[in-house]
Amino acid sequence: MLNPTLNAYRPDLADIRLQGQVEADQFVKPTIMRVQLPVAPLKREPNGASGLDSQALLGEVVRVFEHRDDGWCWVQLEGDDYVGYMPSSALGPYRHDMGGEPTCYVSAPRTFLYPGPDLKFPATSFLSLGAGLVLGEEVETRGTLYRKVLNMPGPQESEHWVVSQHVRKATEAAADFVTVAQSLIGTPYLWGGKSSLGIDCSGLVQLACQMAGINVQRDASMQEKTAGEMLDLSGGLPSLKRGDLVFWTGHVGIMTDEDTLLHANGHHMMVAEESLRGAMDRIVNADYGTMTAIRRLPALSAS
Repeated sequence: MLNPTLNAYRPDLADIRLQGQVEADQFVKPTIMRVQLPVAPLKREPNGASGLDSQALLGEVVRVFEHRDDGWCWVQLEGDDYVGYMPSSALGPYRHDMGGEPTCYVSAPRTFLYPGPDLKFPATSFLSLGAGLVLGEEVETRGTLYRKVLNMPGPQESEHWVVSQHVRKATEAAADFVTVAQSLIGTPYLWGGKSSLGIDCSGLVQLACQMAGINVQRDASMQEKTAGEMLDLSGGLPSLKRGDLVFWTGHVGIMTDEDTLLHANGHHMMVAEESLRGAMDRIVNADYGTMTAIRRLPALSAS
């Protein structure tokens, strides 16, 4: 049976690409849209009280299978195939008037949007690491460069500007995903979070890897099965190195060196570094079990 978390099907409605693989009353071709808010929730059910399964960032592509009268859409994220419900207000056209494909991504942990090219203007919103931007003209004000953001909604006369040094070209990737993850130390823990405002363990791995051009799936259980190469644990804990992913049931962390674990976790309620041995002892004593797997991602090219 196909995983409904990664395949859009319900008894009444399904993705037309799944015709012949699942049963449904109706098969539909999705409308392709983009996230138009800084961060959009992906929920298990179409209501605000439902649990947060994941999030999508500005510029992400979304397949929309159902537009509901209650202000929610049933969608699938293009990037990692995650299926859920998203507020209709979070979505905009796939092709923006000035072009739909992001030309840059936010490379700082977070940055602000301004109504004009000046840091003295009151910030109107924030953007997370990984947000995709369609950028226009560049303006210098008192030695600081700003770029005009074209893919944010608002009244016709409104403008959005971002500090140029906080973005990078979409064609450029970070050299080390671990360094990206370390830049999020102190970010509050949020179940289902995938932004620098709040993030969970697998969201941290996915976002950091994304910034380095590495595609991994969303959940820790999925990453444990598919990310990189499995290391052999039959003879005990192997020699670890920076970038290794360490798994427990439902949890994942990143080794920053052979002894230190970086992870978003409910004990610290934030992204934190600690000794691997200390984390292992605490997790076992809390009855969450022993380590289940270690996976090693492909070596990255030098920056």
